[in-house]
This record gives sequence, structure tokens and C-alpha cells, in this order.
Amino acid sequence: MFGLDDKIEKIKGIGPKKAAYFSKIGIKNIVDLIYYFPKSYENKRNIKNLSSVSDGEKATIVARICDEPQEFNKNKKLKVLRVLVSDNTKKGYVTFFNSPYLKNIFKKDEVFYFYGKIEIKNNYIQIKHPEFKNIKKCKLEEFATIQPVYGLTKGISQNDIINLQKKILLESNIKLEEYLPSYILNKNRICDINFAIKNIHFPTSIKALKVAKYRLVFEELFFLQLGLFIIKKQYISSNKGVRYDVPHEFYELINNFPFQLTNAQKKVIKDIIKDVSSGKVMNRLVQGDVGSGKTIVALLAMYLAYLNGYQSALMAPTEILAEQHFKTFEKILNPVGVNIGLLTRSVKDKDEVLNKIKSGKLNIIIGTHAIIQDNIEFHNLGLVVTDEQHRFGVRQRSFLKQKGKNINMIVMTATPIPRTLSLILYGDLDISIIDELPPGRKYIKTYSINEKKLPKLYKFIKSQIQEGRQAYIVCPLVEDSENIKAKSAVNLYKELKDNYFKFNNIGLIHGKMDSVKKDEVMQKFKSGKLDILVSTTVIEVGINVPNATVIVIQNAERFGLAQLHQLRGRVGRGKYQSYCFLVTSNTSKNTKERMKIMENTNNGFIIAEKDLELRGPGDFFGTRQHGLPELKIANLFKHADILKIAQNEARNIVDNFNDLNDEERRKFFIKVKKYFKGLLDNFSI
Repeated sequence: MFGLDDKIEKIKGIGPKKAAYFSKIGIKNIVDLIYYFPKSYENKRNIKNLSSVSDGEKATIVARICDEPQEFNKNKKLKVLRVLVSDNTKKGYVTFFNSPYLKNIFKKDEVFYFYGKIEIKNNYIQIKHPEFKNIKKCKLEEFATIQPVYGLTKGISQNDIINLQKKILLESNIKLEEYLPSYILNKNRICDINFAIKNIHFPTSIKALKVAKYRLVFEELFFLQLGLFIIKKQYISSNKGVRYDVPHEFYELINNFPFQLTNAQKKVIKDIIKDVSSGKVMNRLVQGDVGSGKTIVALLAMYLAYLNGYQSALMAPTEILAEQHFKTFEKILNPVGVNIGLLTRSVKDKDEVLNKIKSGKLNIIIGTHAIIQDNIEFHNLGLVVTDEQHRFGVRQRSFLKQKGKNINMIVMTATPIPRTLSLILYGDLDISIIDELPPGRKYIKTYSINEKKLPKLYKFIKSQIQEGRQAYIVCPLVEDSENIKAKSAVNLYKELKDNYFKFNNIGLIHGKMDSVKKDEVMQKFKSGKLDILVSTTVIEVGINVPNATVIVIQNAERFGLAQLHQLRGRVGRGKYQSYCFLVTSNTSKNTKERMKIMENTNNGFIIAEKDLELRGPGDFFGTRQHGLPELKIANLFKHADILKIAQNEARNIVDNFNDLNDEERRKFFIKVKKYFKGLLDNFSI
């Protein structure tokens, strides 16, 4: 008898060593094993005649051995065993490599089941290394199953996982509790949880597999949405916002800008004013492409908080970016009487800054993660802005809310996210989009090149430096790796410094350097003392050097499109024509397609859609970074239709929570708490 929370060591044959291997893939308890879903399936029920098979398909054939197996050496290391077979519709060969022991298994005129990938060349049919069973020892229905294929790690085989799943799901009487109400199951024609779990691991048919997968995808998206709607409702119901006025000074500042706000910026500012004038707490996501002017929107929102007597805080993901914002804010807001403070790890007079925050002498505080430390007390915090949201998740937002009462929240991201995905990742937020670039921004010319053209490229960079411009060269690695064939920043820096650019000023920056050193190098580049900056993706977020006109991205195939777009956004920030060079020697169809997308558009939203389509949401934008549950089976791109249904059902539950009976509420509480692991321990609706 097994319980869901039992350790897997309770299963016969699993000792401490094997349990440690399973732990590496997240399987510690029985429930972890049950929810460790197959990554794909081998459909051995695809039973075909040799006369009807197609090249490249996987199929099961039932065939007679026509002759004694033939043995021959292809070379010194490769021994081939070839067996002629027939199913009375056609003849073909099954072929094995370095398996001489099989010669005595295949006897003339005996009949076998074979399953494998079909190869057809010049009407010659062959199956290499198929699975097989003698029909005397196995029934067809026992051989021709839909077999799960699991993700593995060292020390664990497919059979290990399959045998454990069989013991739990097919041989024990374990039952899972149904957490979805019967009316949701019936309305959406969803199967019960026990049918779904058995058939996701051991499908009785293709139809049963589809039914099971639909159920599990729906459940995952439903509870994810339910948790996010609960967070959002908590913010709205538990925190009635302070109503802000919009005095004439606010518009005076805008009118005194040496530039015009874009229509998109004006629309987002209207959204923010509507929020803070409503008497409800603001929780707004401001999405904008690289260089669309989000910082000015944040500055105006924080100035409005100041005009209403409240402090505001802007939290940036890096010290370099925090300092950049600090200087921008000081330049614009100091003349109108706003006191601004900087709080990062390397600030020297930290105690003085903390006292000024507590006393209210500082109106705006700009910093890094340091802002959410426990020892920081605000005098009257009314607005928090988090910059480059993909570094701050649901948990950080929740923690910031505890720094004061009725705190308004703006989340800014320059990672364009398709609306489908943003509704998941930011289900607790309202969304505004800046989809217009300021006038005068030049299109960044983008080219994909192979490594053979690097000398020519370096010559071009020299010509740009002679014109007074600067360049970034980005590598995927800090140092060389035995396992990964890719350029490292440290080695490339030495190579360029000693050869191509020995007469130029060249700097190096990467994530392993301490923050003081990183800042020192970055300031040198920003001030023009360095011509070239060799770096890792540490420069990805928000760095603003208008004089930089060239960015070279080595091993571009190793980056997602959204990240390539972010990196490209480090140039094109001034009045000069800018260039992005994507260096790759990878000639795969997928890489060529991705590089072509980058060459053809500068539009981050188009790129994000393509990236999501090509790579899937797991790679594109890990939900775990947001403090959200990890998706085990749902794919936000492929399952957008199920997502809409799950969202509507979750919204109905939250809106009509008081109409649920006690048992339904209990089940929802348990499941949502498990999904969000600690974030919703004390929630109520």
C-alpha cells in the first residue's frame, strides 16, 4: 500500500543510491513520480505491411525469417548482422551492428514482431536495430503498445522509470483525489484525474492519450490562473489605493521636456493616471520594446507620487542600470525640488541614505535588490517601479507590497512578450504597451555572417572607431569550456587585444567580476575611454551608450531570438547608423530561419512571437523566474485554446467564490497552495 507522500525508497528495489539518482530529476516522493510525465511516446500500435510502409516512419511489422542471418565486417570496428524477412506482401532486411549474439536467435521460418524506423532506398527496405519479440513468447497486443519515453539522467534507464510507474499505477490500488468540480469536468468534457494519470503514462489508445493530456494541461493552466487571479483580487480588495491628484506642475514638467512624448507614451501615462485616480491600488505592467521610452514614463509616475506627498522606489536589476537611472532622474527632477537617493551594495554612505529614506528626506529611491531588504524602512512609500521585470517575479512583488500600505506598483519590461504569454506571467497585473519608438531612432542594420568573415568585420569596426564610434563584442561564455564549443569573453579579449585591436583601447566585462570592477569598466566605456567592450550577456539589460554603433554577437545560435533582440538594443541609441553582426557557423535549418528573422525585423513583438513559436515558452521565458509554478505538461503557445477556457473557468471561480461549498473551497485552497509553494499560504478571497 503506497501513499502519495511516501518516499520512493518505499518501492521495492529502490535503495539510497538509486533514490539519489531519481532526486536529480525531481522525483523524491510517489506523487513526484506520478507527475513525472513522458516527454514523448513510441507508438508501436502503428502496425504496417512491408508493402505499405513509408521512408522515415516508425512502424511495427510481423515478419517471417526467410534465411539464415548474414554476417560481414563493414570495417574493423563495425560488424553487421543482416536478416532477410518477409510478411508475404514484400521482403526487407532487419540490420544489427556489433551484435553477433543475435545470430542464434533468428531461426529460419520463425515469425517475429519488429518495431523501428523504416529506411527505403531504391525500393530496398531496411530497419536498423529494431525492437523485436518472437510471436511464440509474446502476444501482439503485449508488444504493440504506446510506450512512454521519459527524460533521463545518469544512473536511470527508461525501464527503471517504466517499471516504477507500473508498480504504482497498474499494480497498486493508489487513487488521486479529484480537485476539479464535476460541473467543470462535465461542461468541458474533461476526464477524471485517475483516468488521465494512467493514460498519460500507459495509454490504452491514441484517443485515450489525447483525452488524458487535455485534462492535465487544463488542470495545470487552470490552477496557475486561479492562483494569479487570487493574488490580483487580494491586492484590490485588501488594499484600497490612495487617490492621487494631478496638479499643474505635472504637466509643466512634460511641457518643459526638450522632446515630445510619443502617442504610445501618452496613452500609458493616461492608464497610470486613471489607475491612481480610481482609489484602487495600481498593479500595472508597462511593456515596451528596446528604446521605446519606458524610463520617462516611470519618472513621470514617480514625480506624480512626489506631488501627492509620497515616496517612490525604482528597483533595477543591476548596479550599472541603477546608477544610469539615478543620473537621468537627478538631471530632470532635481531642478523641480525632488530629492533622489541611490541605494546599492557599493554605496558608501549607506546608513545616511537609510536614515534619509526613513525620515522622508529622500523622495525617490533608486537601487537594486537592496531596496527590499528587511532593515529598510520607508517614511511614506506610495509607488514601486521594478525595471526589467524578468529579473523580478511574483514573490518579489508580493514582498515589496509589505513595505508600506496601499502601495502602487508599476512593472517595466523591455522583453516584448506575446499577449497570450503575458496574461500568464503577469496574470496579477493590468497591461499597457508602448508600441512606438521615439522619432529619429534609426533602424539597426543586422547581418548574419560566418566566422570566415571576421577579419573583414574587424576591419569595419576599426573604421567605425576612426569615426569616433564604439563597439560591443558579446560572447556566450565567460571562460572556455570543455563541454561547450563557443567563444569565451576572457579568451577573445586576449586574442583581440594582442592581435586585431592592439592599438585600440579594449575592455572586458562579465558576470564573475565584482560589482565595483564591472562598474569601473562600464563607466570607462560610457565615457569613451574604451573603444571596444568584450562582454558576456551582462550588458543585456538597459545599458545606454549612445556613441556605440556596432554590436557583434559570437555564437549567435546559442541565444534565443528575444535575447538577441535585447543585446542588439545596446546600439541604435544615438544619432548614428548602427549595426548588429550575428556570428554563427551553425548551418542548421532552424538557425538559418532564426537569423533571417533577426535580419528582417527590428520589431521586438514580432521577434517574441517567432521565438515563442520556435523554442516554446519553457526556453523563451522560464516561468520559475517569475516565482510561478513550473509547467510540467502545458505549452503556452500550443495550448493557447485550452488556456482561454482555463482562464474563464478560473475567473468564474474567483468571482463566485462565496457560492462554492466548503468541500470545493478546501480542495481549491489545497491545490493552489501546492502549486504556488509558499506564496499563497495565507490567502483568502
